[in-house]
Amino acid sequence: MPSEVIQWVYAFVDRPKDRFAQAHAFWAEVTGTRLSAFRGEEEQFVTLLPDGADAFLKAQAVEGPGGAHLDFCVADVVATARAARALGATPVFAEEGLEVLRSPGGQLFCVVKWDGERARPEPLVAADGTTSRLDQVCLDVPPAAFEAEKEFWPAFTRWSARPGSRPEFHLVEPSPRLPVRILLQRLDADGPAGAHLDFSCSDLDAARARHEERGAETVWRGPHWIVMRDPAGGTYCLTIRNPRTGSLPTVP
Repeated sequence: MPSEVIQWVYAFVDRPKDRFAQAHAFWAEVTGTRLSAFRGEEEQFVTLLPDGADAFLKAQAVEGPGGAHLDFCVADVVATARAARALGATPVFAEEGLEVLRSPGGQLFCVVKWDGERARPEPLVAADGTTSRLDQVCLDVPPAAFEAEKEFWPAFTRWSARPGSRPEFHLVEPSPRLPVRILLQRLDADGPAGAHLDFSCSDLDAARARHEERGAETVWRGPHWIVMRDPAGGTYCLTIRNPRTGSLPTVP
């Protein structure tokens, strides 16, 4: 698989069918986007459209509690999916222009046809001047699968990888032109794989207050992040990373 095979990335907000309206309304608000026309036999897909740039966030109505997943946009879907399988991914579903796979650790992801997207949106600027950006999908990995996931994702994406700020984190980073990066998080106990979305925020508490005004709830506060629950019941995180660079603040 050649370098730079991943031409674009979409993050997906997957939420239960009976709460899909609350989900897409909330996520459009907190990302400063507008909704596209709905798609699918049950109108279960919608794209969140930014102004002056290409979309990188979509929402999907699903059975069950939902979560998040990634779509990787490529020029050759068949060849890229074949390479993913050679690295240990297992096939789930395929049709023209789309292949759904599962990583060695159990994470669902999609390989889709690239449609020319190339312009990453700027961070969202709030009325108080603080900024935020949805820029990370965190893969919640059972302990037994963590090493396999650390090997698979950099090999598949051809992105750089490095340890995160804590022992349970490992970062898989694309070039700055792409809108979403991957954070692997080793869970404390075995269980099913999952995923959630993360925002980088210039002011963590200002972002928390804005999200709460739009219907989110604070669940728990960590050293550099706040776990939130959206109006559809899905969890996500606000982090203290720089919305332009994605990096944590430098400690003097």
